[in-house]
Amino acid sequence: MPNPSRRPADPLVGDLRRAGLLPLLVLHYVSREPSYGNQLIDRIAGLTGGALAVNPNTMYPLLRGLEAEGLLAGEWEHPVRRSRRFYRVTAAGEAERARLAADMQPRLDRIARSIAAIRREVL
Repeated sequence: MPNPSRRPADPLVGDLRRAGLLPLLVLHYVSREPSYGNQLIDRIAGLTGGALAVNPNTMYPLLRGLEAEGLLAGEWEHPVRRSRRFYRVTAAGEAERARLAADMQPRLDRIARSIAAIRREVL
């Protein structure tokens, strides 16, 4: 029996997630300024109006993976206490951000056209 407390998966957001939206958003934000995980979670939620919910169990493995791939470089705010780890984009990360953005553009355009058509038809 489905869990009633869980929201059903959104097919539009799910498709964008599978296409690399989350890594793209992370690389985008850290290319603007060094950022830490909870800050990125809040920015993504704000940008998407909560449509793309990201929890720490998703964000932190993603950040570690992007760092392991050389796309991000991380530094502890206070190395001795290891309080917050700030990430910045590397040159390889910037190239990956550009690639993901180019791949994402047609998907976003298709979704925008679909939503515009629905609005014209029913609103």
